[in-house]
Amino acid sequence: MSGVAVDAQVEALEAMDLEELRDRWRQLWGAPPPLRSAPILRLLLAWRIQSSALGGLDAETRRLLSRSGPVEPEGQHLGNGAVLTRHWQGREVRVIVEDEGFRWEGQLFASLSAAASAIAGSRWNGPRFFGLRRS
Repeated sequence: MSGVAVDAQVEALEAMDLEELRDRWRQLWGAPPPLRSAPILRLLLAWRIQSSALGGLDAETRRLLSRSGPVEPEGQHLGNGAVLTRHWQGREVRVIVEDEGFRWEGQLFASLSAAASAIAGSRWNGPRFFGLRRS
């Protein structure tokens, strides 16, 4: 496949909604990954289309990446005992960071997102809820 054809396929992804992206993945590689994010699926599809047509990463690059070690998580590193505070629906909410997880009103949560979701009553990204992550 030529570079022009690859570019056209990748450009076509921009106009697709999530279901169309999942259908395109299904056509090319079978069952789509369990993603509910059109932007991420669009990036994955573009990478797979380009690497299939143009060869992907060379052996040296793959070797260097495998030796680079784990990727550090995004955001701030919260130490044990840190207190996260936010005003939510007219009250101050405080979550304490512990070795085992995140404590809110005496209840321990495995993740900050689980604590934020319990506080808000709907699904939330914990770092975003507490202002630790930009949008």
